[in-house]
Amino acid sequence: MSIWQPGVADAIGVAGFGLYVLNYTLLTFRRIRTEYVVYFVINAAAASMVLIGLSASFNLASALIQVFWLIISLTAIVIRLRGQAPPGRLRARRDAPP
Repeated sequence: MSIWQPGVADAIGVAGFGLYVLNYTLLTFRRIRTEYVVYFVINAAAASMVLIGLSASFNLASALIQVFWLIISLTAIVIRLRGQAPPGRLRARRDAPP
């Protein structure tokens, strides 16, 4: 059972979809980078909003995907705010060819 009215939950879920599309578009056109915390903040907000939308019309597979995106986005935010690279990450050499 949802604390949201079905129409409101659906609207929030659709807005979350819009955030996903916006974030991916910004990434595609190089207006944002995955090194930026804001990329993951937008992903976490989108996942949260879609989860709210799912409360009106639940789908387990979709909910699991959103939970994954939320967890991985929050983890990435913490890593970037601490200024740490993930374990085992190889750093690219600046003089290496692309």
